[in-house]
Amino acid sequence: MSGKFYCMTMRMNIDCNGCYQRIRRALLHMQDLESHLIDRKQHRVSVCGAFVPQDLAIKLRKRTNRRVEILEIKEVDAGGGGGDPPSEGGGQQR
Repeated sequence: MSGKFYCMTMRMNIDCNGCYQRIRRALLHMQDLESHLIDRKQHRVSVCGAFVPQDLAIKLRKRTNRRVEILEIKEVDAGGGGGDPPSEGGGQQR
């Protein structure tokens, strides 16, 4: 498993409720995913998690029997302390 955190957008044919359910079920059974979003009108599936993008696309292709086209892959920094940056006091009070 990859230690890197990715967000990937794919294009898949989502023609009917059965297609949607098949894709949704396959995504829910994948352990590496943190979150997913299925956009039926745009025929797009977005997933985020610690996975190898090409391997995930191949796995999704096999489980759903649908063509998968990778549109975009973003590598996201999963580390970092996070939090909000300290405010500089720019607000005015009256």
